[in-house]
Amino acid sequence: MLSDIEIAQAAKVDPITAVAERAGVPERYLELYGKNKAKVDYNLLRDQEHTPGKLILVTAINPTPAGEGKTTTTVGLADALSRLGKKTVVALREPSLGPVFGIKGGAAGGGYAQVVPMEDINLHFTGDFHAIGAANNLLAAMLDARIHNNNDLNIDPRRIVWKRVVDMNDRQLRHIVDGLGGKANGVPREDGFDITVASEVMAIFCLATSITDLKERLGRIVVGYTYDDKPVTAHDLHAEGAMAALLKDALKPNLVQTLEGTPAFVHGGPFANIAHGCNSVMATRMALALGDYAVTEAGFGADLGAEKFLDIKCRLTGLKPDAVVVVATARALKKNGGVSKDQLNEENLDALKAGLPNLLQHVENITTVYGLPCVVAINRFPSDTEAELALIEDECKKLGVNVCLSEVWAHGGEGGLDLAREVVRLCDQPSTLTYSYPTGASTREAIEAIATKIYHADGVTYTAQAEKDLKLLDANGFTNLPVCIAKTQYSFSDNPALLGAPRGFKITVRQVKVSAGAGFVVALTGNIMTMPGLGKNPAAFRIDVDESGKITGLF
Repeated sequence: MLSDIEIAQAAKVDPITAVAERAGVPERYLELYGKNKAKVDYNLLRDQEHTPGKLILVTAINPTPAGEGKTTTTVGLADALSRLGKKTVVALREPSLGPVFGIKGGAAGGGYAQVVPMEDINLHFTGDFHAIGAANNLLAAMLDARIHNNNDLNIDPRRIVWKRVVDMNDRQLRHIVDGLGGKANGVPREDGFDITVASEVMAIFCLATSITDLKERLGRIVVGYTYDDKPVTAHDLHAEGAMAALLKDALKPNLVQTLEGTPAFVHGGPFANIAHGCNSVMATRMALALGDYAVTEAGFGADLGAEKFLDIKCRLTGLKPDAVVVVATARALKKNGGVSKDQLNEENLDALKAGLPNLLQHVENITTVYGLPCVVAINRFPSDTEAELALIEDECKKLGVNVCLSEVWAHGGEGGLDLAREVVRLCDQPSTLTYSYPTGASTREAIEAIATKIYHADGVTYTAQAEKDLKLLDANGFTNLPVCIAKTQYSFSDNPALLGAPRGFKITVRQVKVSAGAGFVVALTGNIMTMPGLGKNPAAFRIDVDESGKITGLF
């Protein structure tokens, strides 16, 4: 059996110019990055009128080591829609080097449902993440320089909240002391690094609608506080212009293609467990402008990615999905039901029944809380039995939701035709998006609503630090913003060990901070970290390159 990278490398793909022509991108808006990838000038959205297509959001159950295949399903669904004669465009996030070299691997799909060139997408691609990291770190450098030179803004070095970033899992950088070595080297202080995808610059990059909007958002970033508790912004440091200059080319969406030649935008990539987990608004709108159907995804389970896509991205931009796909596997549901990984290939209806509430809660959240049409896509494995698949279908039908088998990993778009037909049917149904909390709700009200309506928690508790943070935000007018909850992806709760659909728990918020440029407040729960680390056996062990430049080991 061929690996993902071997399938991708063996594929015959079209020149990106042909893909752009098929998508309807005029040549003057195309900026080539070699033969197989290009950037599309965002002025295309301003210069040409388009009737937006239908938007399809792909999400999933809580992830498990058994795998769910959300990106694979997204790509395969787009190819299936193309096979049905629908003009379709994909919009995905860019992978971070952290998980590429860590445990999760890349994020270009899998099997015969991939976007290519897979190696480029999973590694440096067009340099967007490097530009985002540079802009983030320029702001950090300008902040420290201002303190060192005369500190005319009265910045309290103990109250700096802006960290430097690097796009790598590196636990050694979580907590550091810098500015050592004497007066010429700055003011000594405790500091730390985040991974690039957790940077507010990444969130701003993905929510910006123009260069002007980008600069305004960058200027609102809060980098620290004065000795009298007043926020200090990037605008106070005169940093937003230079930061935007670093990001001006990165802001243009990246155009690639699927293995079957469907146009795909891969652009931006915040993690959904620590950020809002959606690709750029620019890419989504471009996919909608160019396609009759735009297929996009949101990171991790629907309690994270889909909640943030709907409550943050849609609220701030006016976007609305016409249909939602919730991806699951029988294996992952059995894992939620308590089966160990080495026994997932065996039929176990009792464990499947015990794990099904995880899927059903995600589905009910989409249909009842948000009011959107939904279909369940079962990413089929050879070990799945007819009895297991029938049980899933029967339970979902009780909620009025259909189930479609997806075999896109093995068969590409051909394996997703049933799913594509159901999605087309759902897109033609009228629906109205409702949010889990009303616009203008207080920070506490928004957190409480997400915890009780989406997670089904009994309520929320706040640490002393979180209470202090909330008072500071209220005092400075950072109220009534959408909320981005940083939470483990493995559970509806903030405890990764509580699988399925747990009850009788509360969410503990330990820290609250404002991302004023992104336009939301971040609430950190549990032991969630903004800088991951590498494990004992990272994917980096298996990645190599030969004399010809051919890369192996990526997945």
